Amino acid sequence: MDRLPSGPLREEAIKRCIAPLFSRTLANGHIYLANHSLGRPLDQMAEDVREGITLWETKLGDAWDKWLAEQEAFRSRIAKLIGAPSADSVVPKTSAGQGLRTILNALPGRPRVLSTRGEFDSIDLILKQYAALDRIEMRWVEPDVDGRFTVARLREHLRSGVDLVVISQVMFMDGQIIHDLPSLAEACHAIRARLLVDSYHAVGVFPLDAAAMQADFMIGGSYKYLRGGPGACFLYLSPEALCSGLRPLDTGWFARENMFGYERPDPPKLRFGGDAFLESTPPVLTYYQARSGQRFALAMGVERLRAYGLDLLTRFKSYLIDIGVKAVGGDTEHGAFLAVRLDNAAAISKKLAERGVITDARGPWLRLCPDCLTTDNELRMAAAKLVQVLEQMRYCI
Repeated sequence: MDRLPSGPLREEAIKRCIAPLFSRTLANGHIYLANHSLGRPLDQMAEDVREGITLWETKLGDAWDKWLAEQEAFRSRIAKLIGAPSADSVVPKTSAGQGLRTILNALPGRPRVLSTRGEFDSIDLILKQYAALDRIEMRWVEPDVDGRFTVARLREHLRSGVDLVVISQVMFMDGQIIHDLPSLAEACHAIRARLLVDSYHAVGVFPLDAAAMQADFMIGGSYKYLRGGPGACFLYLSPEALCSGLRPLDTGWFARENMFGYERPDPPKLRFGGDAFLESTPPVLTYYQARSGQRFALAMGVERLRAYGLDLLTRFKSYLIDIGVKAVGGDTEHGAFLAVRLDNAAAISKKLAERGVITDARGPWLRLCPDCLTTDNELRMAAAKLVQVLEQMRYCI
């Protein structure tokens, strides 16, 4: 990645220096506006995965030294991207939901959990299932009259006896950023509650500082903005949480003190810090799969990518306004995508795909997310195709 440009990003420099790194995914010719869902991979991703496979083919069991080194490199890169104080506080997981379950299972007794009606389906489902099986007691916070969630609204529902608060840093449907999370963390800690932040739609979008946020736990992954595909997720535990005596129920032999010693003490002796939250034999190829996207984000700089992303979204939003479509996003109050509230949003997304514009829909929201590879001409074409679809469906705009 030595050829990556420095300074503010410009479309011509991206075309010359960055687009060639994505030649395979750019060859399909679609206007891809679903980067908030599955990020476009670098060409290097396939070579990195091949490296991990080649170790298996040529080294067999001796591949583990390098495989485990790659696991530690994965943890280190995530730590840098989220502002974690150490790599050991980052625990690889195969999904953000797995990270949530790890914490729910580690809390003593029948935890009392406070969350919002705006969490992603997987998180929402896990919380409801635990409540249905009487493993936790749930309290839900509804959105305000404008459909928004705020820290102030959460604090109104925060009562003594709550053990865990679960909140997204960026809401998945419309991209709303939840500001002032450090004050929420302070309010939680004042009543001896813990805070878990879902940063899936934040990591790689804007700079994160897990230490300053003061959250006890953070979950997220590489599927979206880090271009790492499925399975390369993480759980972050703060130093305070790790020193609090919290012990994992979700664990495995890679977490024991002498991993390859095959000793069997009862109770088990676990490794120190976040290493105690490792589980059984890890899916090592996901670390190779995620490597290039994480390196790309670190090399480019998340702050610089955010500045260019906001410029793209601002222009795209204006093109939508020109055709009579109102979108939310494209500002410091929202994440990396625009959201358009429409009846039949899923059907409209399907019609756009038929015209070579790849989007998605969540509930009533059509979500549109360019990335740094998206050209201004593609944004204009996408706006034109959207109005064609709306007119075809006799949608009043």
